Amino acid sequence: MLEIKHTLCPSCSVGCGINVVLDDGEIVGTFPYKRHPVNAGKNCLNGRNSINCYKNKFENVEVNALISDVLKELQSVDSFNVTVICSGNNSVEEIDAIKEFAESNDFNIGFYADNLINVDEVASYDDIENAEKIFVIGDLLYENPLIGRRIVHAKQNGAKIFAYCKSETSVICNLADECFNNSVDEFLDVNNANIDESSVLIFNQIDSAENLDKIKALNCKLLPVFSKSNSKGALNVLESKSKDEMLELFDNTKLLLVFDDDVVEEFDYDFSKISKIISFAPCENETTKISDIVVPIKTWLEKDGSFVNAMGSIQTFNTIVESDVLSEIEIIEKLKG
Repeated sequence: MLEIKHTLCPSCSVGCGINVVLDDGEIVGTFPYKRHPVNAGKNCLNGRNSINCYKNKFENVEVNALISDVLKELQSVDSFNVTVICSGNNSVEEIDAIKEFAESNDFNIGFYADNLINVDEVASYDDIENAEKIFVIGDLLYENPLIGRRIVHAKQNGAKIFAYCKSETSVICNLADECFNNSVDEFLDVNNANIDESSVLIFNQIDSAENLDKIKALNCKLLPVFSKSNSKGALNVLESKSKDEMLELFDNTKLLLVFDDDVVEEFDYDFSKISKIISFAPCENETTKISDIVVPIKTWLEKDGSFVNAMGSIQTFNTIVESDVLSEIEIIEKLKG
C-alpha cells in the first residue's frame, strides 16, 4: 500500500517541504509537497535525492560495544585535546545536547557555518520577490534553486539583478542585468552606492572577513543562505568559527568526535595528524572512511526534531519510519554514563 508522509528537506537552509513515498512501510521515493509555504510544490534535485542517505544507511550494529570503545578513548586523553564537531546537519535539539555534552566535559567545540554570519532580521522570501534591486553573491540559481526561483519571480516583476559569481557561464550570470567575476570585494565596492533600502542582498559565499564587515554595514535587507539545513539554528546557540580557526583547532586536537558532519570533504587538512577520529553518522561519507570508530545514528527520516531555516523560521519534522538505531541524543546520554 502506498503512503505519503510530509517532512522537511535536509539538503540546505531554504527549508522546503518534501513528501516521502512509502510502499508497505518502505521508503521508495519523494513527491512534491504542493501546500508547503516555502517551495509550493517544487523540489530541487538535492531535495529529491535526499532519501539516498536512508537507502545507504549503515546497518544496525551492537552499539554498546562501540560506546564502550568511545568512552575508553575519551578517558585516555586530556579534555583540552578533545574536539567535538557539530553542524547544521544536527537538529536544534541535537545541537543543545552536543553543546551541553562538550561544555560539561571541558571539550573544545567546533562549528563552521560556511564563513557566513547570523542576521537577526533577515529578508523574507516575499521580500525577495518584491524587491526593486537584488544583489546576489554566489550561484544561487544552481546551488539553492528554490531561492533562485524567487529571484526569477522578482526579475519578472521588474527587479534589477546584480550578481557576483566566479564563473561567467554560471546560471545567475545568465539572468543578471550586471554580472561581476573578479572578487566579492569589487562587487561590493562597485555597487555600494546602488544598494539601499529597496534592495535585498542574498549570499551563500564570501571570500574574507572583510567581505562580512562590508555586508554588515550595508543599508539593505540581508539573507545569508547556508549549505546545511540548521546552520541558522546552530548560530542561535553557538559561535561559529572561520575556516582558519577550524584548521587551528584541528592542529590542537588529539581526539576528534564528529557528529553527523563530513569535515574531510569540507576542509583541506591532513587529518592523519589527529590521533583518533570518531564519527557518529547515518551513512558513509569521506570522514567515516578515515575514522577509527564509526557509530551509526538515525537518519533524519527516523527521528523527530526541528530546524531553523535561513529566514529564521522554526520548522518541525516527525519520524517517517521507525528504527532501532539510536539517535545522537540517545548516544550522548549513554556517553554521560
